[in-house]
Amino acid sequence: MSPEPPWLILLGVVVVAAPLALMVVLGVSSLLDRKLVEETTARSVQVAVVSGLLAAVVVLGSMLVLGTRHVAIDLGDWVAIPPHFRFAVKFVYDRLSVPMAILSFTLSGTIGAFASRYLHREQGFNRFFVLFALFLLGMVVTSLAGTIETLFIGWELVGLSSALLVAFFQERPAPARNGLWVWVNYRVSDAALLLAAVAMHHLRGHGDFDKLLGTTPWPESHALVSAHQALLVGLLLLVAAAGKSALIPFSGWLPRAMEGPTPSSAVFYGALSVHLGAFLLLRVSPLLGASPALAGIVLVLGLATAVLAYLVGSVQTDIKSVLSYASLTQVGIIVTEIGLGLRYIALIHLLGHACLRTLQFLRAPTLLHDYHTLENAIGEHLPPAKLPWIRLATDRAASWLYRLALEQGYLDAILSVYLVTPFVRAFQWCDRLERRWTDFLSGGASRESDEVKPRFGTIEEFS
Repeated sequence: MSPEPPWLILLGVVVVAAPLALMVVLGVSSLLDRKLVEETTARSVQVAVVSGLLAAVVVLGSMLVLGTRHVAIDLGDWVAIPPHFRFAVKFVYDRLSVPMAILSFTLSGTIGAFASRYLHREQGFNRFFVLFALFLLGMVVTSLAGTIETLFIGWELVGLSSALLVAFFQERPAPARNGLWVWVNYRVSDAALLLAAVAMHHLRGHGDFDKLLGTTPWPESHALVSAHQALLVGLLLLVAAAGKSALIPFSGWLPRAMEGPTPSSAVFYGALSVHLGAFLLLRVSPLLGASPALAGIVLVLGLATAVLAYLVGSVQTDIKSVLSYASLTQVGIIVTEIGLGLRYIALIHLLGHACLRTLQFLRAPTLLHDYHTLENAIGEHLPPAKLPWIRLATDRAASWLYRLALEQGYLDAILSVYLVTPFVRAFQWCDRLERRWTDFLSGGASRESDEVKPRFGTIEEFS
């Protein structure tokens, strides 16, 4: 394979450097307490987004003209611990990563222009755009990641910025609680991704996706591991994808994310962040070809999520929750397409759906205003829409299904009782054990740790 032209490599670097520069400018000015004025902040966002977008579009056009389907920028091993660990940073430009990067720049630029006016004179204007820059950098790094370590860096940046933006209106308790709940779900997702990285290093001695999936350009690549190995790594990556994309059983955090400002709801949970799990499954889709069992699990999970999201969305009473569950329904269908092996269809569905939901979320506040204006004009409330329930054989079954939808499938309660509470109790036991040990060593009573409620994280506390 002939080496790539230096100018193409330079353009690839610009795609990553543009959001990085924006993050540095906004972040450093905030740390030095020399916040930029609103106009300068908006202009900085515009320059960074346009620069990265143009570079990505030129890279895509150049690859089409040159007939190149795989361009890699390898920044080498940053940490090497023989024999099985190498922390490598690598960016890959192919038919999956470049469209995702272009989508990230396009929608983030749209949201940036909208937010600069929507949050005008808002107290947290600068804080929002710092987190926005963090999110954009994370999305670009995740989209172009050629190693699981690089992907994890972007994955964490997206998760951190998303959780902080859910808690953006921190003067109220509800956003802070919901932001914490989102962060708890993301922690489970991130732990699964870390375990997948450990498994990759154990199996292939490297975190490079090419070592796991082969060097054949996406989507024709084939996994270089056995069916059992593909199932192991694939299941860990599926848990990571489920947490990030709010698939079952992590679907409960999605409506809580609507506590954030409308611009963040649009670009994160309606368009980009909620699709990251599906993108990860597309990236490692050769594992599904190597393991029919894994493909079947992905298919069932996608279908179950789509059905549950449809049912729950049908009983929502506010427009942002309706849109969030409508978005989740489509994400479930996209995951189903991935399970069926329809990789290009899933990618096109993802790109189109992200654009649609962004525009719908941005239109939501104005739609409510128009709705109230129409009610005032006619002098009465508009008739409620009929819920699209399927006619069931008995009223009892219909009542049960309706309750299931109202309670969002009881997923939050299940996670709270069977996942969060056992962890908290285990750490409380460790705390008591540590206190007894320090009491023994010091010969007296040591200071007690801050009290932690024994049922912290239950559905009652987060509702």
